Amino acid sequence: MESRSFLKSWGAEFVAADTVRFRVWASGQESVMLRLTGKEFKMNTAGDGWFEFTASGITPGAEYNYILAEGTVLPDPASRGQKADVNGPSLVINPQSYRWKNAQWQGRPWEETVFYELHVGTFTPEGTFKAAIEKLPYLADLGITAIEILPVSQFGGNRGWGYDGVLLYAPHSAYGTPDDFKAFVDAAHGHGISVVLDIVLNHFGPEGNYLPLLSPDFFHKERTTPWGPGIAYDVDAVRRYIVEAPLYWLKEFSLDGLRFDAIDQIEDSAEKHVLIEIAERIRAEIADRPIHLTTEDSRNVIFLHPRDEEGVTPLFSGEWNDDFHNAVHVFATGETHAYYQDFAHEPEKYVARALAEGFAYQGEVSAHSGEARGVNSASQPPVAFVDFIQNHDQTGNRAQGERLIALAGADRTKVLQAALLLSPHIPLLFMGEEYGESNPFLFFTDFHGDLAKAVREGRAREFEGHSGYDGESVPDPNAESTFMQSKLDWKKPENHEGQSWLALTRALLRLRQQHIVPLLATAEGNSGQVVNTADGFLAVTWSFPKGTLSLALNISERKQTLPDLPGETIFAWPNATDELSQNSIVVRLASGEAK
Repeated sequence: MESRSFLKSWGAEFVAADTVRFRVWASGQESVMLRLTGKEFKMNTAGDGWFEFTASGITPGAEYNYILAEGTVLPDPASRGQKADVNGPSLVINPQSYRWKNAQWQGRPWEETVFYELHVGTFTPEGTFKAAIEKLPYLADLGITAIEILPVSQFGGNRGWGYDGVLLYAPHSAYGTPDDFKAFVDAAHGHGISVVLDIVLNHFGPEGNYLPLLSPDFFHKERTTPWGPGIAYDVDAVRRYIVEAPLYWLKEFSLDGLRFDAIDQIEDSAEKHVLIEIAERIRAEIADRPIHLTTEDSRNVIFLHPRDEEGVTPLFSGEWNDDFHNAVHVFATGETHAYYQDFAHEPEKYVARALAEGFAYQGEVSAHSGEARGVNSASQPPVAFVDFIQNHDQTGNRAQGERLIALAGADRTKVLQAALLLSPHIPLLFMGEEYGESNPFLFFTDFHGDLAKAVREGRAREFEGHSGYDGESVPDPNAESTFMQSKLDWKKPENHEGQSWLALTRALLRLRQQHIVPLLATAEGNSGQVVNTADGFLAVTWSFPKGTLSLALNISERKQTLPDLPGETIFAWPNATDELSQNSIVVRLASGEAK
């Protein structure tokens, strides 16, 4: 596969074999110097706050910085790669240097997607792109079809979740080089696995963000987000930086999709919302393979996920369904702190509605916020929703980072995992979930000095009244031990319990591919219906052009009579009977045209 690179508005770009154009927007500066391989050059003004300089005789790997008039030395905000940390020199990267081995990769259709959410730093002992390549045969054998990687844009320090990125075009140097990341994507494609990247366009992290020095107008003077100043998306140079970043990752690294973090915090006053512009450009410029675009949005909206008459998505493919997770969590654990209070009363009804219709809240007033949330989502096809019973956020944002298995027990968790993987929604597994990982996933950073102190104290305050916090001490995010505790234990898949979990996960994914996926390409909205609910029990059915799928599960101590569900049983745990005992599930399928 040849590089799909394109000339960006910002950054260092090869314009000839050994000639590089350096370009930066610095509307707050009268002059900018370029330090390149130890020499300094005055950059030329190019109008509207832009500075440019073109240099010849440049080889890949050349180090460079920008220098402001008052002497501050800073990296390129559009750096393609850093020599080391976020504050050090940027590197000139040749996008043509990598030679793709799986150049004929054509992607996989959306309905086949089974996401595996992966944090590079804690996925393996080494915490690198290269080390993650060694685990790809394992994921392929399991039945994973898409890896979703937590953000890899360069952030402050070596350790972090990635949501504090500041150099949006540079793969985090602690994970490896840009070519290392390409090698990971390339190897995944060789195993038939798509790669989707989580991308953050709603804020910049607290360390290494030099954009306010270069151009104060990059940020909105009045608007803020929970993580810092709001971005001025309606400013042309800012919009170019933001809009071109997703295209860069998709083209440069041959990624198969992106997940857009917390888009409810992307407030744009332009005539065309920046997210719609991004999606339209991606669809127009990458039309030779499936590109999967998903959003995270606490508002429960559907306007970004339309389907045309053929079921094609002109904008975004699906929405992360936090409602499903939150309802399942209350259903499984009984916890009703903070935002979980919205699902406290008869949680099985919320789980059933989420399965049948998408969102649990479709305009109802939230008990937590006191405001109405959501819109009717029943008209959306089931594949418009990405479901999960745990992920980095909801696990890591607990004080002690407990996984669901530690809170609900193995048997109950297995039942809920089966429901996740055999529903017609798009499922997501959090790394280690497939073998019953019990290590926590904690919030960790690598800040120092006053910033470290502020993060440590802020993290402790955050948990007052939060689920899973009863006044115990919160692990220091900056301690290396917090990071090390969060790594997967690869000895567990080898023991008896781990093997049992893996066998179940593998069997469920095989059943999904065989029975569920064929239903989904033609699946339409208004297909789900809640059959029945009771304490700890629910039954849901979906009618599709190619068949009817039904699911019933019980986690209560009281036995429940199995409703009259059409079709043949394709899965039953722990066994198939007319009664569902505690922690049991039955899934049935009636093939053929739905009645």
